[in-house]
Amino acid sequence: MSTMKTYIVGVGMTKFEKPESREWQYWDMAKEAGTKALEDAGISYDLVEQVPVGYCFQASTAGQRAAYEIGLSGVPVYNVNNNCATASTALMMARQFVAGGLNDCVLALGFEKMKKGALGGGADGGDFKTSPVARHYGIMAAKHGFEMSPPTAQIFGDAAREHMELYGTTEAQLAAVGAKNHRHSANNPYAQFQDVYTVDEILAAKTIHRPLTKLQCSPTSDGSAAAVVVSERFVERHGLEDRAVEIVAQAMTTDTEESFASGSCIDVVGKPMSAAAGRQVFEASGVGIEDVDVIELHDCFSINELLTYEALGMCADGESGKLVESGATTYGGKWVVNPSGGLISKGHPLGATGLAQVAELSWQLRGQAGARQVEGARVGLAHNIGLGGAAVVTLLRKA
Repeated sequence: MSTMKTYIVGVGMTKFEKPESREWQYWDMAKEAGTKALEDAGISYDLVEQVPVGYCFQASTAGQRAAYEIGLSGVPVYNVNNNCATASTALMMARQFVAGGLNDCVLALGFEKMKKGALGGGADGGDFKTSPVARHYGIMAAKHGFEMSPPTAQIFGDAAREHMELYGTTEAQLAAVGAKNHRHSANNPYAQFQDVYTVDEILAAKTIHRPLTKLQCSPTSDGSAAAVVVSERFVERHGLEDRAVEIVAQAMTTDTEESFASGSCIDVVGKPMSAAAGRQVFEASGVGIEDVDVIELHDCFSINELLTYEALGMCADGESGKLVESGATTYGGKWVVNPSGGLISKGHPLGATGLAQVAELSWQLRGQAGARQVEGARVGLAHNIGLGGAAVVTLLRKA
């Protein structure tokens, strides 16, 4: 099936913040991010034809409540929930509307207003027996048991221990992910945290679930992000070539038998999904991972950054600890991964995360990232994953 070219011409986001740190409602943050994206594109809301809106914790039609603060034009608003991959799912819907020729201009919007404390077993916690991720946690419990630590930290922590046992990955290598991303966030005014830590300080922080310490875990966050997705003819009609970033390829995958058959937490937290989505994107685009300059990936926990290096073909299985330790994934290395600070330090409001990744990459590819600019960045890759499961990989290139 032939598709039309699609472009991001405007992005916006709020500062990601600790829940309950200031008085604002989810529609306030969504208005701020959506308005910034439209202003960045230099267009008005009346040109927007559809609005997919991502969130996990608010009630049905919260997407309308949020979008109505930006404009009351009567266009379709879609409410999207795909756990931590929610925002990238909204972006994918926007891209499909444009690529399929249905629309010329779509606003993808994501937001989250969260509670303090660790996440439960799914986007809304609840009874594990009836949880959408019961199968995933069942695999974990069968191999590692079930402890009192936060369940999401537990399943990723168990994956980290498996990786250490299989490949000799060290706690210091896991902590090096956190150290890198906290260091990157120091230059990001949108980040929830801008503190820099050494590997030793990260190792000495409170243990959440062995071997993961607090400074290797993404925090709960409030925030919003948005992107304006348009067709090639829209770019030409409105003279937006200078800010247009092409969505070269995009793929979403969900769990297959491979996720569960091995009984491994490495597989059940999504490595096979990420690998499949990456393969699809590279095959569709003709671009290889070696051609990518800057990457925003889903480091919900430090181990997931390492697993994603392997899934995307940045290194062989088991070599990811050495890769981060070598400096290959920071400034001066082969790639710059999570220049924003990633989920670990920038924050992780579930319904906004994937769009915040794309906002960062758009700024990087347009040369507008300030002190965290990756020199000469032309090709960017976003990876966003949610348990349950969905993995979205998006390849971007400056037009």
